Amino acid sequence: MIDIHCHLLPGIDDGSSSIEQSLQMAKLAVADGITHAILTPHINPGRWDNSTALIAAATEAFRAALGAENIALQLGFAAEVRISDQIFQQLDNGQIPFLGELDGYQVMLLEFPHSHIVPGTGKLVDWLIRHRIRPLIAHPERNRELMQSPEKLLPLIDQGCLAQVTGASLTGRFGEGSSAAAEFYIRKQVISYVASDAHNTSTRPPAMAAARQIIASMVGADIATRLTVDAPRQLVASQFAAPSHA
Repeated sequence: MIDIHCHLLPGIDDGSSSIEQSLQMAKLAVADGITHAILTPHINPGRWDNSTALIAAATEAFRAALGAENIALQLGFAAEVRISDQIFQQLDNGQIPFLGELDGYQVMLLEFPHSHIVPGTGKLVDWLIRHRIRPLIAHPERNRELMQSPEKLLPLIDQGCLAQVTGASLTGRFGEGSSAAAEFYIRKQVISYVASDAHNTSTRPPAMAAARQIIASMVGADIATRLTVDAPRQLVASQFAAPSHA
């Protein structure tokens, strides 16, 4: 499987706090069947002021550490970008790394606040689409407004957004509300990807296999494979020579 959203880089955001933890997380990912991981630290102005250059350097150092430990996890990088009015400047300055390219659009992992959909989100989406950037909405099922009314995501999908569910939402780790919303999105087939959004080795480990099995039981093995292998591989193909099947 290919994990397009995880926080394995040490000391760069609220994910792994040390290289030791990062290496352990990588081992857990491999044991779960993850072969490729896109490292997506937060970019959140005033809280996590990461940038393309900083994330690239941290990824290269982590890649070397994996090699030294003979951990067979292939790495790429992007960022989880908190929605804000600073996105325009960040894009102009080349501070936001993209997940990949689809149909002539750069794909950006976009995070909403956990509480609500920010007013003006539709206008931002329109601007991004006009500028050939397709937002990929991270874990909409964990947004409280969308938990209560999951159908509110559908207009954003109609505008051209993609969306990604966290695997642990399907296994119940984030509670019944997020689990129900995730199932709604899977059954409606409005979700393009499932990812781990891993942050640590205990409460939020890098795991996707259990979610893949749940999806297979809900809507079939073909869709489960598409969400965890085929669609992610297509999205991040430019980051790897040839991401393998898993």
